[in-house]
Amino acid sequence: MKITGIELRRIAMPLVAPFRTSFGTETMREVLLLRVVTADTEGWGECVAMSAPLYSSEYVDGAADALRRFLIPALPAHADPYAVERALRPFKGHRMAKAALETAVLDAALRGTGQSLAAFLGASATRVPAGVSVGIMDSVPALLDAVAGYLDEGYLRIKLKIEPGWDLEPVRAVRERFGPGVPLQVDANAAYTLTDAPHLARLDEFGLLLIEQPLADDDIVQHARLATRITTPICLDESIESAAHAAAAISLGACQVVNIKPGRVGGYLEARRIHDLCGAHGVAVWCGGMLETGIGRAANVALAALPGFTLPGDTSASRRYYTADVTEPFTLREGHLDVPTGPGIGVEPIPAALDEVTVATEWIAR
Repeated sequence: MKITGIELRRIAMPLVAPFRTSFGTETMREVLLLRVVTADTEGWGECVAMSAPLYSSEYVDGAADALRRFLIPALPAHADPYAVERALRPFKGHRMAKAALETAVLDAALRGTGQSLAAFLGASATRVPAGVSVGIMDSVPALLDAVAGYLDEGYLRIKLKIEPGWDLEPVRAVRERFGPGVPLQVDANAAYTLTDAPHLARLDEFGLLLIEQPLADDDIVQHARLATRITTPICLDESIESAAHAAAAISLGACQVVNIKPGRVGGYLEARRIHDLCGAHGVAVWCGGMLETGIGRAANVALAALPGFTLPGDTSASRRYYTADVTEPFTLREGHLDVPTGPGIGVEPIPAALDEVTVATEWIAR
């Protein structure tokens, strides 16, 4: 498959409500989209890097620069997804940029053969259970109202963002209001240290599915120590950037669950390897989210259809974050999202919707 050119497209997507985590608040999602064009077809990928290096060291401007200066020039003349992965391997880091480029090439290749991404990955499920991530709120009553609304919409699992000073009280309030039958988990986004272990152990009484990334992303050893001091299962997110990281964490006993975000690990090929590795070691996995548009969400839903994804992911409906998406919206049906069956990622950007939110485009000829 010969690539004739690649478009970098910057879009700005207003969120329906501010989304606050332990590392900041987002009201607008700045997104970098990639369109790979070949002689016969085209493919799309979404870079999930944030505007600032807060979740990780990557950020949108840096991803665009890495793509423009290093990653795109390194592509082989005739590219397939595995060749792209090999060509990008020498460059350190920039996994979100690599994932976007790999996905766009993969989408184009699969459109050329008529195969869906889900089928290519080996998925068989036709729909996936959907959870929702609830940001840090100004008050407990506001949180309870938000959770009630999401449960009324049909979400099958609630995830609460937490930080020091916003943890025990909101979790207790949600448990008391909605009962033990609601699948509930928390996400700290690396906001705590091992000295907080006695405090984090107080979350054990609430019967949580897991606590996600309580400690720093480079602290796998400390997570293993924390695991001996709390009974709530530990899930790693930011710490897992590859299958090798996952193997190390599992061997150390640092986690019982892994959140697989394709952008964080460099793409869907590596995400599938992590899925297979975790399955071989009896470690549960679920698919995280980075407030994707329909382009990124479609690919995540395809990944989440693999058999090892036994927990509901953060693959929420489009309306959870955006009033209008750049693709046909993903809609919640009985707590599930349908897996796209069309070629490639299975969705197409709506030209008028895409143009409305586009702030810049750049064409890189090959």
